[in-house]
Amino acid sequence: MQINDKFWNRKAALVLIILAALCASVLAQENKTEIKTDSLKGNVSLIPREVFFGNPDRTSIMLSPDGSKISYLAPVNDVLNVWVGPVEEPQKARPVTNDTYRGIRNYYWAYTNNHILYVQDKNGDENYHIYSVNLSNKLTKDLTPFNGMRSEIVERSYKIPDEIAIMLNKHDPRYFDLYRVNIETGNLTLIMENKDFVGFDVDSSFKVRLGYKTASNGDVEIFKLTDHGWEKFLNISMEDNQPTLTRGFDKNDDAVYLVDSRGRDTSALYALNLSTNNETLIAEDPKSDLYSCMIHPTEKNVQAVAFNYERVHWKILDPTITNDMDYLFNLTDGDMWVASRSLDDKAWIVAYIMDNGPIQCYYYDRTAKKARFLFTDRDELQNLTLAKMVPVVINSRDGLDLVSYCTLPPKSDTDGDGIPDKPLPMVLLVHGGPAGRDVWGYSSNHQWLANRGYAVLSVNFRGSTGFGKSFTNAGNLEWGRKMQNDLLDVVNWSIQQGIADPGHIAIMGESYGGYAALAGLTFTPDVFACGVDLYGPSNLTTMLSSMAAYVMPDIASYTTRIGDSQTRDGKKLLTERSPINYVDRIKRPLLVAQGANDVRVKKNESDQIVQAMQKKNLSVIYALFPDEGHAFTRPQNRIAFDAVAEAFLAQHLGGRFETISASDLLGSSITIPVGAREIPGLEAALSEIAKGNMTLSHIV
Repeated sequence: MQINDKFWNRKAALVLIILAALCASVLAQENKTEIKTDSLKGNVSLIPREVFFGNPDRTSIMLSPDGSKISYLAPVNDVLNVWVGPVEEPQKARPVTNDTYRGIRNYYWAYTNNHILYVQDKNGDENYHIYSVNLSNKLTKDLTPFNGMRSEIVERSYKIPDEIAIMLNKHDPRYFDLYRVNIETGNLTLIMENKDFVGFDVDSSFKVRLGYKTASNGDVEIFKLTDHGWEKFLNISMEDNQPTLTRGFDKNDDAVYLVDSRGRDTSALYALNLSTNNETLIAEDPKSDLYSCMIHPTEKNVQAVAFNYERVHWKILDPTITNDMDYLFNLTDGDMWVASRSLDDKAWIVAYIMDNGPIQCYYYDRTAKKARFLFTDRDELQNLTLAKMVPVVINSRDGLDLVSYCTLPPKSDTDGDGIPDKPLPMVLLVHGGPAGRDVWGYSSNHQWLANRGYAVLSVNFRGSTGFGKSFTNAGNLEWGRKMQNDLLDVVNWSIQQGIADPGHIAIMGESYGGYAALAGLTFTPDVFACGVDLYGPSNLTTMLSSMAAYVMPDIASYTTRIGDSQTRDGKKLLTERSPINYVDRIKRPLLVAQGANDVRVKKNESDQIVQAMQKKNLSVIYALFPDEGHAFTRPQNRIAFDAVAEAFLAQHLGGRFETISASDLLGSSITIPVGAREIPGLEAALSEIAKGNMTLSHIV
């Protein structure tokens, strides 16, 4: 279950999120290994876990606004930090931050060209602080040094380079006030105190223009700030509120770019004049919602848009970049993204996303019309035998098209028809949200599992976003029912196609995907051989009642889609759809992972299901991480958990695995409150860590 951050995170760069999400490394292994099943033919080396889930070599690559410097995230002593160097000699980049534990995941250039901004929380509590790094004196300043509060960057503007606009719930944990903050001194200036709104749009002069409220029926009400105060501007019905959002202002701050699905199915991009209320259509696609757009850094006109059904495709709107885009589209394979641009637009950073290799990054000189290769995000991926990810559209039982992605182990499909030579053990990977989607591209999970001998299938079930509002809204109030049926339909398809061995299928997922794993073992106990639940809710009633304070003003966005415990029918629905109430049906083993500081799906959600299974003497393993929240940020923790998950899957599906040793857990905070004895080698590895002894891992 994801907190709906669409109001305060809409300004985040989509490309950076995509690049960060797709990053995972693979390191070549020279030793040939015995394969425990015959699902892989030929000589395919088992790739160590740490290279799938360790830190990237470089990610989130950006140019400084003046184009003179290049920056990226890269490890320092195994912890991600920001590096900065001259654009002509990126090999001379040096770290400018000094995070020593969790690592930095999101950063930005200030328009001074001399400051880096980044956000960081403490052990996953999501109370983010905003930090500013002066590149001249290397000093780092906490701009929001307030404990127990959450801050967000709302806007940066080249018109006001020394300041940024932020939101901070300093006075009331439910509501975020707006401030300007000087990035050098940290001086805060209140723009507006907030007691009503869940989010705002601020223009390039840091003037508040639009405010958002969520009505009790799930509608989003948009208000416009005028000389006479707040005026009702737009009403976005609940059916339209997932795909509809704003994407910044035009050059003169007269119009806002609006991604809008009202009166249509797929969301299109419009320019909405704030004075006249006139909407001008900019771009649309009949099969998918708007996925991304390129906006000129100073002219603020939309130059290109991307849509994504099975794969990303671009539409060029501004003829001044047609030659540039044509050249870049033909430069190399993969899905192309312009990840960063200088303010004068003479230089671009361009990234190419592959499905079976690393992201390739180039510096593009627009004057010379020439691209220069920089580096990949993970160099050691280039010489490995990795698997292709194949898009496939699968029909649900009631006629919906489910865009899915299938990955087969290398050399398991000798005739290349997309069907393995014999049915394989399979892992069904279910994405979180559910307001999100799976995409084509490199996936560490797909590659890891395929390398272990499993077919891997990810599905965009109803309730996923990106395929039009009717597809998203088809998931309303369907947790554990039609949304779960979509997963079962995909499983049945994979069996009918000869991809999956029906007796050896696992269901695995994070957040909502964790819920789906619990629902799979309780509602359909004979379908899956085992389940892996990473921080998924087991009790929908307690999940909704325990959300963070700053989510409560937007709670109707959740209750109208999941169920409302304040009504009799809603309470009945939530009870019926909560796996915790059907533990007695479970027949197959479950592995649970949880961050102790999770504010979205709290620890109690995992505690409940584990304790209920223990009382009935059912097979359950519980991995608890005291320094994590919602999602595992520290690579050491992810590697440790996947060591456990890999052995668990091998036990119940028959794939190959690396045995667990103390070195797999070293540096992780992993604890196993329940079930350590059920994983071969786990108790011994934990004991070695406790004693301070170390052994080297080896491959089975």
